[in-house]
Amino acid sequence: SSLKDPVGWRAVLYSFIRLPWGVLTFTVTLVSLFVLWPVLPFTARLLTNADRAMARGLLSPSDELERRIAELESDRGVVVDTAAADLRRIERDLHDGAQARLVALAMGLGLAKEKLTHDPEAAARMVDEAHGEVKVALQELRDLARGIHPAVLTDRGLDAALSAIASRCTVPVRVGVDLPGRPAEAIEGIAYFTVSELLQNVSKHSGAHSASVEVWRSAERLLIRVSDDGRGGARMDGGTGMSGLAERLGAVDGLFVLDSPVGGPTTVTAELPWRDRDQGRGPDRDRGRDGAGAAERH
Repeated sequence: SSLKDPVGWRAVLYSFIRLPWGVLTFTVTLVSLFVLWPVLPFTARLLTNADRAMARGLLSPSDELERRIAELESDRGVVVDTAAADLRRIERDLHDGAQARLVALAMGLGLAKEKLTHDPEAAARMVDEAHGEVKVALQELRDLARGIHPAVLTDRGLDAALSAIASRCTVPVRVGVDLPGRPAEAIEGIAYFTVSELLQNVSKHSGAHSASVEVWRSAERLLIRVSDDGRGGARMDGGTGMSGLAERLGAVDGLFVLDSPVGGPTTVTAELPWRDRDQGRGPDRDRGRDGAGAAERH
């Protein structure tokens, strides 16, 4: 609150001091002008320096506030860079994947149309091949949409969404989600993609036989713990994206702690600020989102 704001109190103190200080400086300057005029330049400089120091000491931001401002500016840069990288990834995936496949599909259908009158059997084979290409293109688009924001997360929350991730992991994953409600959509999305990337690392790099994902709320924090019984030795600079995850969480006042001794096990603990989901959703919009706790554990 404003009553606990030290900067505000310093500003009030400056307002009280300013009037008597102004009277004092005016009096000293006036006396120096008529009595001590040879030292007037030195007196004026001294008073000006004292006034500047008082204003700087009482009105300038605190060291903690300046540090916090610098952190926010750095975090904003991380968020902007991350968003730009995500947009480039989506553009590349669309260009190299679904778009290229749809272009080839359109060309194939054009050739089939030309053959339809004089070689209907060949045209039928080409249409059949195009049908298969459509299915592949649709799957690529679904995968791309899942990478942007999965429908299961929107509809059913973290429990079901994380269970779906776990089912695609190459090692058995036990999922436990204990939340009193759903956090804000942005926080929920960050939690989802954090676990997704960590489980990808488990599949690709850990050599583990089993893993676990735990998510719970403690006070005003959302906590995530991902563990595996693999070979360990993971590092923040080991090329597994750990540093990128730490930067993303830091950009929203989160924390990222890696514990991975050589020989294992590996445990990653992440914290995010808990913010409640916006109120005022209509019943139709929330319909079907209460089944998050019913997902099958893997």
